[in-house]
Amino acid sequence: MAVYGYARVSTIDQDLTLQREALTKAGCFVVREEKVTGTTRSGRSELKTLMEFLQPGDTLMVTRIDRLARSIGDLQDIVRELKTKGVALKATEQPIDTSTAAGKAFLDMLGVFAEFETNLRKERQLEGIQQAKAKGVYKGRKPKLDRSAVQALKAEGLGGSEIARRLRIGRTSVYRLLKAG
Repeated sequence: MAVYGYARVSTIDQDLTLQREALTKAGCFVVREEKVTGTTRSGRSELKTLMEFLQPGDTLMVTRIDRLARSIGDLQDIVRELKTKGVALKATEQPIDTSTAAGKAFLDMLGVFAEFETNLRKERQLEGIQQAKAKGVYKGRKPKLDRSAVQALKAEGLGGSEIARRLRIGRTSVYRLLKAG
């Protein structure tokens, strides 16, 4: 029976020090860390390694539940996987302990709020983009493809494959640009 810690921040410029210290102080045998979004499980290699390594009787410790997952679906999947393995989930800053009924209930409530917070953030971002577009400030990403270069090479008599090779773009992109005029 060992206690393993998992620390996560979303961006490279954020620091893991506080989480690492809290997990070590809570008795974590090993602390795995990563700097990646928590809105999905994909790309989270440290979490995957931990999930594969955990054995019955072990405990997975996080500082807060939003460090583990930002989506209620992902959180529920992780908790189910831990339960199947016979592993408890605990948090240092929240009364979460999946070995108790109260801890499980609190975990579910926090998961709902974490997902709600993520959805609110997305809505605010979309509203900001719409406002910027209305003001003419936001015009989206600048096009990477040079339509005039494609048209000039076509005017020289080159085919789509050769144009794509010379401009180092996909053939589909060449045809799409030519079709658009």
